[in-house]
Amino acid sequence: MQELLIVTTGGTIDKVYFDDKSDYQVGEPQIGRILEELGVAFRFRVIPVLRKDSLHIDDADRELVRATIAAQDARHVLVTHGTDSMVETAKVLSSLPDRTIVLTGALNPARFRGSDAEFNIGTAVGAVQSLPAGVYIAMNGRIWDPAKVRKNVEANRFEAAG
Repeated sequence: MQELLIVTTGGTIDKVYFDDKSDYQVGEPQIGRILEELGVAFRFRVIPVLRKDSLHIDDADRELVRATIAAQDARHVLVTHGTDSMVETAKVLSSLPDRTIVLTGALNPARFRGSDAEFNIGTAVGAVQSLPAGVYIAMNGRIWDPAKVRKNVEANRFEAAG
């Protein structure tokens, strides 16, 4: 892997809590800061494409993400994405040949203590370097085939679709 391309779309991983508003807003992408703090031994480039909660990502947004990745030479791509519609975006990205694309996110904002963001990013980085070409989801310590996984909203985790 010469360089890891990272495409960010927003989602919980990048959310910031505003006390005065008592709500969350999607802030700056956190993954670059996280990878720098961890001192990773590879080059990476971050392209922020969207800053949305994944419930608000539509087909045009998914096409923008796909086109952004298609326009780059990178063969290893990590996409940070909200968990609610991650599976739908993964299915759209499956039309891109000869690339290993891993989508990941967080169930709690990266800025929060106890967030799963760093763990999921670490899992995704390992997966994008070692898996064959294809599209995958890295969540909850596992690598998932987007066609065989779903988010269990009640349990707040990913599980095999059945």
